[in-house]
Amino acid sequence: MTTQALIDQIRKKKSFLCVGLDVDLTKIPIHLLATEDPIFEFNKAIIDATHDVTVSYKPNTAFYEAYGIKGWQSLQKTINYINENYPEIYTIADAKRGDIGNTSSMYAKAFFEDLNFDSVTVAPYMGKDSVEPFLAFQNKHTILLALTSNEGAFDFQTLETVGTDLYKKVLEISKTWKNSENLMYVVGATKAEYFAEIRKIVPNSFLLVPGVGAQGGSLSDVCKYGLTKNIGLLINSSRGIIYASNGVDFALKAREEALKMQTEMASILADKNI
Repeated sequence: MTTQALIDQIRKKKSFLCVGLDVDLTKIPIHLLATEDPIFEFNKAIIDATHDVTVSYKPNTAFYEAYGIKGWQSLQKTINYINENYPEIYTIADAKRGDIGNTSSMYAKAFFEDLNFDSVTVAPYMGKDSVEPFLAFQNKHTILLALTSNEGAFDFQTLETVGTDLYKKVLEISKTWKNSENLMYVVGATKAEYFAEIRKIVPNSFLLVPGVGAQGGSLSDVCKYGLTKNIGLLINSSRGIIYASNGVDFALKAREEALKMQTEMASILADKNI
């Protein structure tokens, strides 16, 4: 999916919501455990209930890898279901990969060719040659970890180095890489005060923003500093939506929570005349 196609979908739905499909079998409704593939059945119900107010789904691959080959098969069935039934949806493999060139090429093939995701999250620590293999794929995006929402982010990401914070250096250097126009960046919502500085470096890039909702991030604060004329934001919510209920009404309750966020997003876009 091209960046423009994503922007068009956001404008049409008046939503820049990304739903994280982080499926934990200990948290899903009990009645689904009797099905052949509980993870897929859970995802399918969530997707069917929310696709019209959502522009993106983001499975965190750890929640599938933890269940071995069956979990990986559930992930493949989930992405196939989205691509076949809701091709306008933007898909993100939250895999946080990143390794030397040959290995990264194989990771990229796995997510972009075999599973056919639109994007994948990548750690930048090993530098250019660990990221450029992902950027080589046309109409695919690489979402680079920049400033994350976890407590340990301050261990390294905000350390001053060569006169600037490390995360700023990551942003600046990444813009020099081949096909850098295919980059997006992860920036945690719990660090909304940093968005103004980030926009000075990457004024037009899309930012994937976890941390709104269950982790305490504020949608209005993120939009105040991070929104662009082409939106430039994907706001992720996982637990707050998919685990809104663990009863038979789980999909309905998930839709209600997703709709609340979409309504707030539509209001923000209207206020900004976007």
